Amino acid sequence: MEIRVTRDTMSDIYFDALRIRNQVFVKEQGVPYELEVGNALEEASSVHFVLYDDGLAKGTVRLLADLDDKTALIQRMAILKEARGHGYATLLINRLIEFAKENRLNKLELHAQLSAKGLYSKHGFNEIGQIFEEAGIQHIQMERTDFGN
Repeated sequence: MEIRVTRDTMSDIYFDALRIRNQVFVKEQGVPYELEVGNALEEASSVHFVLYDDGLAKGTVRLLADLDDKTALIQRMAILKEARGHGYATLLINRLIEFAKENRLNKLELHAQLSAKGLYSKHGFNEIGQIFEEAGIQHIQMERTDFGN
C-alpha cells in the first residue's frame, strides 16, 4: 500500500484522483460534474494524494494549501465504494497530518459531510460553526490546529 502525491494535473496520479472523485461524488452522490471539477485554478493549486493498494487506486483527497498563511483546506476525500471499511480514509488523513507537520502548517480545515464527521473527530478535528449545505449534501466545518510543531 502506498500514497502517491502530485501537483501535476497531467499526471496519471491526478487522473486516478479524478476517476475516483467522479465515481464517488458525481455518480454515487449526484454532485454535478461542473461543481466537482469546476475550478481549474484550484485543481492546479492543490496537492493531490492518491492511495494505491496492489497497484490500484482506492482513495483520494486534495489539499489546497496556503503555505505563506500556514493553513490548508482538505477537500474531495473519496474512497471507492468497494474499498470502504479497510482503513484507507484513516491512512489518507494521517498522511495529511504528516504533510501539515512537514510544512509547519498551523491549521487544517475541512467541510466534512455529516456522515464522515466522526472519522475526522477521531483524528483531532473539531467542529466549528453550524451545519450547512454544499452541493446538496449537509456538511460541518471542522479544523485541527495541533500538530506538535
